[in-house]
Amino acid sequence: MSHQSSSSDIPAEARESAQGGRVHSRRRSLVAWRKASARLLLLLVTAVGVVLDFSRRGARIRAFPHDYVVTYLASVVESLIVWGVLLYAASRRRGAMRHVAAALFVIMVTFAVGGQSYFFQQYHAYLNVDVSVFASNFMDSVVNQLTADLGNYLRAKLPPFVLAIALVWAARRVMRPTRFPSQLASPLAPLLLAASFFVPTQYRSEQASLPDTLYLNAVGGLLRTQLGLTDQSNQLRPRARESLPVPPLTRADVPKRNVLYVILESVRADTTCLEPDPKCQRTEATNRLLPDRFPFTQMRSMDSCTAISLAVLWSGVRPIESRDTLHEWPLVFDYAHALGYETAYWTSQNMMFGNVRLWVKNLGVRHRVTATELDPTADLDMGAPEKYLAAHVSQNIGELKEPFMAVIQMSNVHYPYYLDPALPTPFQPWTTSKSPEENAAFKNFYQNSVYQQDLHIAKMIAALKASPAGKNTVIVYTSDHAEAFREHGQMGHTFSIFDEEVHVPMWIDAPPGTLTDAEVASLRAKRDQYLFHVDLAPTVLDLMGVPDDPRLTAYRAKMPGHSLLRPELTTEPMPMTNCAGVWSCAFENWGAMQGSLKIEARSWDNGWNCYDLEQDPLEQSPLPLDQCRELHAFVQKTYGRLPGKDVPRPAK
Repeated sequence: MSHQSSSSDIPAEARESAQGGRVHSRRRSLVAWRKASARLLLLLVTAVGVVLDFSRRGARIRAFPHDYVVTYLASVVESLIVWGVLLYAASRRRGAMRHVAAALFVIMVTFAVGGQSYFFQQYHAYLNVDVSVFASNFMDSVVNQLTADLGNYLRAKLPPFVLAIALVWAARRVMRPTRFPSQLASPLAPLLLAASFFVPTQYRSEQASLPDTLYLNAVGGLLRTQLGLTDQSNQLRPRARESLPVPPLTRADVPKRNVLYVILESVRADTTCLEPDPKCQRTEATNRLLPDRFPFTQMRSMDSCTAISLAVLWSGVRPIESRDTLHEWPLVFDYAHALGYETAYWTSQNMMFGNVRLWVKNLGVRHRVTATELDPTADLDMGAPEKYLAAHVSQNIGELKEPFMAVIQMSNVHYPYYLDPALPTPFQPWTTSKSPEENAAFKNFYQNSVYQQDLHIAKMIAALKASPAGKNTVIVYTSDHAEAFREHGQMGHTFSIFDEEVHVPMWIDAPPGTLTDAEVASLRAKRDQYLFHVDLAPTVLDLMGVPDDPRLTAYRAKMPGHSLLRPELTTEPMPMTNCAGVWSCAFENWGAMQGSLKIEARSWDNGWNCYDLEQDPLEQSPLPLDQCRELHAFVQKTYGRLPGKDVPRPAK
């Protein structure tokens, strides 16, 4: 007789052994699951960073040469260590330091991941230490920017914030930190985070590092700057602009015309073809394309610094105006909007240099492109290769609706001077060496860069001329400043207001019918007159037909220049300085000019120097100071002291 066995037939010892085995197995599975989950949690922030980075610039990363692959992998290791140790320290069950680690983890993940997402959306490149070092005015460059765009900023920050909190919550339930490692991690985690602020990354051009490590390194740059440990500490840089309102305007009775405002970078007057000349080679492309342009042989910038020049060229105010005025006075873009003009701003300049991105953020233009949108690896100083700018503008300029006011700003002729190996270099011999013995060849290097830039400008203008709007568009052409080649012992710009740094090219091209006879007569009469950058904003306003509206009287009161389309000349003393409310100078230098007379001083000078450019165009022989009597009184009243000298104390 058969029967089924029951559990009661199994010895108790066997049952207990089987149950214990199942429990042990479940425990082992749980331990394995916890370990696997813990590893995943420790890797997750870095993994998210890698995935996001590849989604934005995967093709570029895959094309990295070997050296950049190494720096990228090194940054991955750094990221794993920093976030992993912080999260491990935050997962402890007890102790005050776990809260410190958790707070640091949540805050820094939110800022590093979310901040880089926000920055990349804006500039197609990541925030790096160059940006933070130049952001020397923390309130202006960081806090005010975030306040102005808080909604977008918070939207970028929210996902990593939620992720960071979720990771801390999960880590405290999954991880089982053992005593000694957790005790070691608690003080080590903040130290590793602080050390990451100063660990070098590959941050320029290719940015061959994870975005979170770039951000951490940028924090270190900001800290050093705020603590006064960098050359940029305590120097003024642009902040976000907010223009004062311009009322709706009705265009004055002027011919139908658009305006194209072309602003070069670091180009001297003597390196261009100002006057139409079939034999000129320096800027032969635009010279041949525009044989009927109006040249101006004596145009001076008010400084030799791009940021200050843009403030003057776009607003018409003097460079010595207050910081607030330079950040709020209406620009040519604002007047164009008030007239109903379409606007565009196309530049090869890298907006990450020196807070420029903030200064142009609120231009309100409909069409816009900047260096990192053209080429994410754009050089910080030279910007994007201008073949990309030329291609973009040539493709889009014909789509502008008339009337329009467009600005093209170049940047490749900024040191170290970009040369495209595929384009001609007619000025030989040339060298990149800055040795005094090779100064002539080094200047040829610069001249070749000017020559190539001109090819790109000609391509853009040719595209404009080929469009229906070409016959209605007046072109205003100048440079932000010039460039020195040891004429007074200096190289580059921002070092002085000598002519090698401020004598800039200037011409206007106007198709038939776009100017009145009186306007043509004024342009011709001013061919060899001493002119200043403050004259150009009024000229652009006249070209657009900005009326002499009483509501604009207050704005025009701070515009001392005179339109080139009118007979009046700017004859009063004009201040010239490289130290202004939008940009501090490396060392102080300033002065003034009136007609051909100029007075100037640099920080090592013990007195003012007077020159007459008609008699001494190279400024080699200072005149007795009484020959600059009016200018001397002007600079004493305007600046109150010599450059580099302490402000004089009143007598007791």
